[in-house]
Amino acid sequence: MSQQTRWLTLDDKTKWQMEEKFQYKRELAKGKEKELFGILNEAQTEDEKRALTYLLAYMPLNDLADYDGALFLNHIREAFHIQSVVPWGERVPASLFLHFILPYRINNENIEDIRGVFFDEIYPRVQDLSMADAILETNHWCHEKANYIGNDPRTVSPLTLIRTALGRCGEQSTLAVAALRSIGIPARQVYTPLWAHSDSNHAWVEAWADGKWYFFGACEPEPKLNQGWFENPAKRAMLIHTKVGANYNGPEAITLAHPWYSELNLTNLYADTKTIQVRITDEEGQPTQAKVQFQLFNFGGLRNILVKETDEQGTVALTLGLGDVYISAYSAKGWGFGKCAVKTTDGITISLTKEIPVDIQVDFKMVPPSAPSNEANIEVTAEERQKHNDRVKTGTNIRASYEATFLTEEDARKLADECSLPKTRVWEVLKKARGNSHEIAAFLKEYSKPYKEWSLRLLEVLNEKDLTDTFRPTLADHLIQAMIVKDSILPELDDELFAQYILRPRVDFEMLTSYRSYFLKEFGVENVEAALNHPHFLIDFLDREFEVVEGVNYFRGSATPIGSFKLKKGDTLSRDILFVALARTIGIPARLEPSDKRPQYMMDGSWKNVQFRDGTIETKAADIMDQIGFVLWEKDEHAAEPIKYGENVTIARFEKGSYQSLFFKFDEAEQQKLALPAGYYRLTTSIRLNDGTALIRFRYFQVKANEDTTVPLQFPKHVYDVPVIAEANLDYQAEAMDGTMLNGARHVGAKGTTFVWIEPDREPSKHLLRELREMKAEWEALDVQINGFIREEKWGTAQQLQAAGDLPNNMMLLKETTSEDSLNTIGQAIPADKKVGNEWPIVYVVDENQQIRHISEGYKLGISKEVFDVYKQISE
Repeated sequence: MSQQTRWLTLDDKTKWQMEEKFQYKRELAKGKEKELFGILNEAQTEDEKRALTYLLAYMPLNDLADYDGALFLNHIREAFHIQSVVPWGERVPASLFLHFILPYRINNENIEDIRGVFFDEIYPRVQDLSMADAILETNHWCHEKANYIGNDPRTVSPLTLIRTALGRCGEQSTLAVAALRSIGIPARQVYTPLWAHSDSNHAWVEAWADGKWYFFGACEPEPKLNQGWFENPAKRAMLIHTKVGANYNGPEAITLAHPWYSELNLTNLYADTKTIQVRITDEEGQPTQAKVQFQLFNFGGLRNILVKETDEQGTVALTLGLGDVYISAYSAKGWGFGKCAVKTTDGITISLTKEIPVDIQVDFKMVPPSAPSNEANIEVTAEERQKHNDRVKTGTNIRASYEATFLTEEDARKLADECSLPKTRVWEVLKKARGNSHEIAAFLKEYSKPYKEWSLRLLEVLNEKDLTDTFRPTLADHLIQAMIVKDSILPELDDELFAQYILRPRVDFEMLTSYRSYFLKEFGVENVEAALNHPHFLIDFLDREFEVVEGVNYFRGSATPIGSFKLKKGDTLSRDILFVALARTIGIPARLEPSDKRPQYMMDGSWKNVQFRDGTIETKAADIMDQIGFVLWEKDEHAAEPIKYGENVTIARFEKGSYQSLFFKFDEAEQQKLALPAGYYRLTTSIRLNDGTALIRFRYFQVKANEDTTVPLQFPKHVYDVPVIAEANLDYQAEAMDGTMLNGARHVGAKGTTFVWIEPDREPSKHLLRELREMKAEWEALDVQINGFIREEKWGTAQQLQAAGDLPNNMMLLKETTSEDSLNTIGQAIPADKKVGNEWPIVYVVDENQQIRHISEGYKLGISKEVFDVYKQISE
């Protein structure tokens, strides 16, 4: 083999760590020795062999289960070739190549052989540019491929995102990082795991050019680097990080040095920060080791942004933004909780106890970092801005041309007639499939004849995202085998139960594969019959054959059922998904319980908890889980807040020293009687104030088996103050959709007018538009006019919004021209300290007397409800 080049120059410590971990992984994955490690014999150079060893050494357990070595060898060869071709290849330090170019994985996406494909398409556009300009141009390419939409947490592959042309920020940034790495530019996905001032989170990209890291919003081009709509929200972040799938010794601060990965703390690059010390003591006041959860308030409850372990002295340190963080600690010696105000304190001491709180109410607030000033860090000339806007418009048109190739409603009608299927339902699945609609249509044409409406029903029980990346062979496998089960084993099973818990291939958020035929062959007829006669046989089989290994995955996700079956190892979630997939395949209705993902199977019309020997549900806990109690809500009749689970109400169950959030549909929390397994719980009710501060009320309670427990469902108390900010100046002209000019003073609502300035193609405004759609009925019930301004260069999107017909009827879209500055005209009397900048969306709430009563600027979730509540408050 040829000698090693500069790309994999490793020091002795790194070599030793890599070799040690490689040997561990080889033993761990010995069930796939040939498929994974046999590829080492095909390495043609020392570089290839070492790179393979490196990737396998740090590979997540799920990838060992799901992929074979040939994929990674080809990936390595492409990476080496590209680095030798691009003009900046020699300027990239070896450490950056190793950690931010060579890796094949970015998030929890399905891995595909894409590097060479992307290189061939992108490189001709950037080969004569500087590294910085190549980054900007690559992001324009990404913008041509995809726009933003919120969806479920499974990250689709870059190729699927391109096929779909819509994805959430985690998918857009995965595409952008993959694209940049494909042209030899170091890149990494950067996350704030949760916002402190608003629900949700965000992901963006950092890319390296000539000695410096720059940030940008994936698929959201800006004229220059280090610009993005999230720049100001990031200044309010509590934690911003990126993950490296290896031991890392670079210059960045290490948040978490896990044996299998490193988490880099990048917060101080975006926000003001401070390092706090957390000290954990036992009941005698002595320092003790414990796991420490750092939590923020988000989506109606406390959720982890990081979990660390203390040192032997019971201390742990973390650098955070200047807001409040909630600390939960637990160990064999007990558990403890407390809030730490990072801005005003240097740390917190938490004493562990073994007492579980019951019938206690606790009120407190979580304050986010202060809102920053709207100072632009980078100047953009008018000429640069116009040139950039033209490029963005061109990119949008390119993407629109591709989207025009998707099957239409008329195509769906013809297909439905051909297949004798309901037209509306066929259109719903084709519409969601987007770029995969031709594949879905071909499936229906082929399989609607023998299986009639069940072919369509299979598509309907998939997650929306599944329709974009599931193909005919996989769909056919599940349909054919499930229908055999229905006809021969479960002919009397209710059709809806069959559809959801037998036919449906989706278990959690794993990648869908054709597992049914494989399992029937590999599991064997005798085992299938034994499990059908006695479902516990399947549990015993997995206890015997499958080894649970935790802590070797570093991205949220799971292996596919086939991968788990082949490897015979995986984390608890992968094992539980495998159980459900096997059960459904052989004809046992099964699921992961929706609120907490316990594996269950159905027997005699009721759900039975699965008890594995390793303690997925411990022996004692399993008995409790099968014992159900009921919660009766004692609602506050005078509460102004409507109950919305996951927004202002959540329930968490106490398990193994910490509270684990449960997941319900929004309407379930409003039931008069909620069935819960016996145990200890925490109800969280909350109010999010306009500045992002969360007022929180905990109510601790116990549920006893076969008993009713009455729990007060009350919100924190808060007196709203809605002062008059300024008089609105409505002396402006605006162009409506039909081209007519409207006078601002005449286009108002009897009870007030909301003015909204939006960028319909960007994530912050898309969130607001979605919220307006969701509250359509509430807005239409108000005698309030909504005037939505869209800039002239983005006016093309207005027709699409209007045509959709799902915005409130009392909302009118208006063109904002460069000559008519309605924002400053309407708000010209606003005091200087309350003036807004240019962070869209911007909202002015104007009352019936034409007084500005509320202003919102920039990204946050819940703007629609916030504005709606202002009108309720000023009308009382």
